[in-house]
Amino acid sequence: MREVPIDKIIEVVRGLFIAANTQLGQDIVEALDQALEKEESPIGKEVLVELKENAEIARREEVPICQDTGLAVLFVDLGQDVHIVGGDFIEAVNEGVRRGYQEGYLRKSACHPFSRKNTGDNTPAIIHVNIVPGDRIKIAVVPKGGGSENMSRVAMLTPAVGAKGVIDYVVQTVEESGPNPCPPLVVGVGIGGSLEKATLMAKRSLLRPLDSQNPDPELAKMEEEILSRVNKLGIGPQGYGGRITALGVHIEMAPCHIASLPVAVNIQCHAARHKEAVI
Repeated sequence: MREVPIDKIIEVVRGLFIAANTQLGQDIVEALDQALEKEESPIGKEVLVELKENAEIARREEVPICQDTGLAVLFVDLGQDVHIVGGDFIEAVNEGVRRGYQEGYLRKSACHPFSRKNTGDNTPAIIHVNIVPGDRIKIAVVPKGGGSENMSRVAMLTPAVGAKGVIDYVVQTVEESGPNPCPPLVVGVGIGGSLEKATLMAKRSLLRPLDSQNPDPELAKMEEEILSRVNKLGIGPQGYGGRITALGVHIEMAPCHIASLPVAVNIQCHAARHKEAVI
């Protein structure tokens, strides 16, 4: 049994949220470079250049990539041979979020659903914990902005629609979102499971590097088809028109009930903020 002190968890969570909000991932930077080569619209090209410049300024000056620094979402793979010592794990995560958003000068966006009163420190965090073999803790943070999250959708489709119906639904969701989620996008898709499982898969799929390929050939082919159709919609960078509406499509799938076909679409903006660490 390996012991992990609470202070270490606080420190790691704090640092990850600051880094995720100020340092654009290298896979996204490279995807923007590739998008520049493909984009034909002059204003679309100009937007892509400005997005790259914005990311470089954020990294150099250690300031947020975007003013919307998101709700604090975490995916935690907790090794079953880990013993957390010195306090409560959930409170440690929230304290890390609290310190990261205060010390990193990040906007606090968590509020009461009705009164809209801000919680003041971007807590409580939204924490998804998965128990796994081993004596390590893998923490992935996903600061999720409101613009892209508002355009995300879930549907319980009829099984008869098949793969084509799923693809049509994903493309329709992106088309209806228009410029609101700040394209170019990363589109996360969850297929199967239950209603909540599909939405969780869709969001977790956003953690996958853009330059990686889906290990399932069937899903890899679906990702390519959806990306091609999405980029033919003409929405373009920031909605000004063009060929590049999305940088990538990531799909996760699980078995579902014989009477159901759940599909969730979790749209991510061009910043696609996420960072991870292993303790």
